[in-house]
Amino acid sequence: MNTTNRLNHAYSQAPWRVQRQWVSIFLLIVLGFAMIATLYLMVTSEAAIVGREIQDLRLAIITTEHTNADLQTELARLTSSYETQRRARELGFRPMKAEEVEYLYVPGYIAPKAAALAAAPELQPSAPSTSPEYTQSLLDWLGERLQTPGRGLR
Repeated sequence: MNTTNRLNHAYSQAPWRVQRQWVSIFLLIVLGFAMIATLYLMVTSEAAIVGREIQDLRLAIITTEHTNADLQTELARLTSSYETQRRARELGFRPMKAEEVEYLYVPGYIAPKAAALAAAPELQPSAPSTSPEYTQSLLDWLGERLQTPGRGLR
């Protein structure tokens, strides 16, 4: 029995070793949870950053569309008839009178023909220009051969 007590005593662990094993297992579990939480926070923060960038890009698109619309409005105002006439008067231009018109004759110049805006008239279909041999169908040819008694199908 003495030998069994010695073996039992030799293999039994000290209480502080058992306590250290439990503490290390607990710390490993806490470390695992910390790693999972860190990974979760990294993914969440990346998603939040990308979402914010998308919002910024949408705002930039809207701002650009508003600027484009403002520029189109300004262009329409500047090219309006009233504004063009006002700027022409400021530059010294005035409306032309009928007696001020002077036509210049250029020898050899041929004026371009006016564009025809109407549809072209329909042409009458002409007679076919191909010979009858090429317009005859196989059934017509066969019927003609069968009706002619002397020629047959040779």
